[in-house]
Amino acid sequence: MKLMIASDIHGSAYYCEKMINAYKEEKADKLLLLGDLLYHGPRNDLPKEYDPKKVINMLNDIRDEILCVRGNCDTEVDQMVLKFPIMAEYCILYLDNRMIFATHGHKFNEENPPSLKKGDILLNGHTHIPKFTKHENFLYINPGSVSLPKDGSSNGYIVLENGKFLWKDFDGNSLDLQF
Repeated sequence: MKLMIASDIHGSAYYCEKMINAYKEEKADKLLLLGDLLYHGPRNDLPKEYDPKKVINMLNDIRDEILCVRGNCDTEVDQMVLKFPIMAEYCILYLDNRMIFATHGHKFNEENPPSLKKGDILLNGHTHIPKFTKHENFLYINPGSVSLPKDGSSNGYIVLENGKFLWKDFDGNSLDLQF
């Protein structure tokens, strides 16, 4: 199974469209969204082409292909307009004998990980900064932000295929994540 992983759209129709186009070009089986879909949040500037209603329509059009966890900017009101579940705090996936704990990152994160065993993977967004770190007991992966990257990073996402993680930006640059 090929999985595309993205986070922090924050209502940007411009970058949501780029993300969906990348998803289609990747020919991924599922799109895993790590939260913060519609609202830009009080600490962020408005993203390019901020249009949550348009983002709602774009995401609902591919609702059967989306897995999603709740971000700190996602609310029950958002769930009322989105036609796929967004309210789960985390999702657990398995990659061979490794557990992937996917969450937004505002509760469980690199500094406050959930219970993980050696080799498990903690996957979260929230910081808007791509990061890949091998800790003593777990691997930490963050795709950064689709629409509001921080610390000089690029707008990007991750592809998981054949047990390998590959970070990509919308300009065609990529970074193979070998642990």
